[in-house]
Amino acid sequence: MRILVVNDDGIKAEGIIRLARAAQTFGEVWVVAPKHQCSAMSSRITLRGEIAVEREEFPVEDITAYSVDGTPADCVKIALTELMPEKPDIVFSGINHGFNAGIDIQYSGTVGAAMEALLNGIPAIAFSSEVHGSAEVVEEYLVPIAEELLKKPLPANEIWNVNFPSCALAELKGVRRDCVPAQTPFYRDHFQRVRESERGFVVSAAGIPVTTPFPAETDAYAIQNGYISVGTIRSMILVP
Repeated sequence: MRILVVNDDGIKAEGIIRLARAAQTFGEVWVVAPKHQCSAMSSRITLRGEIAVEREEFPVEDITAYSVDGTPADCVKIALTELMPEKPDIVFSGINHGFNAGIDIQYSGTVGAAMEALLNGIPAIAFSSEVHGSAEVVEEYLVPIAEELLKKPLPANEIWNVNFPSCALAELKGVRRDCVPAQTPFYRDHFQRVRESERGFVVSAAGIPVTTPFPAETDAYAIQNGYISVGTIRSMILVP
């Protein structure tokens, strides 16, 4: 099996290193990731101008790695057209530094890269975990969850979306499958004015996790309550 690993946090991010290492369990791994942090870029692509692509020394042996000075979706496009000799069998995107749940999914560069794979007829799995969460759950369940999903046929025009909760392994309550995206944000917008001038002002932006309960069938409920969330996200584009 040939696997393309991408992300939106950049090629130096801890999450992509962990994901690439896990992907080697299943076959040949290529890493093509943004040179810089590209969170919340969704499916944005570069329409004009130059994009620098560079071979990278990657901290996992036997992996071919390139950085792309562009967006996560650019990385998939360039990997498929300029770098890989054959299409990958699947794309792993992540592990994102922060949950991709609820309507926040629509902003996600991690999901955007996975959707770009889908548009090219390649199945994809998006993986995410909490920013400051314990890595125990990821280390224990990343390979088993990936193995399970690789054996399952994806519904037409959908990708897998997996979120690992921030709890310690001993506190994990299990895996909730068939989760649907919550119809509200998981992170609440928070803007704070830090400077003002005669012409306007500067705000500091941050996302604050919502503390109110979510419906039990949703991805947000699962991770809020100490479960691994597994579900699918449907593309609005019908892929033949």
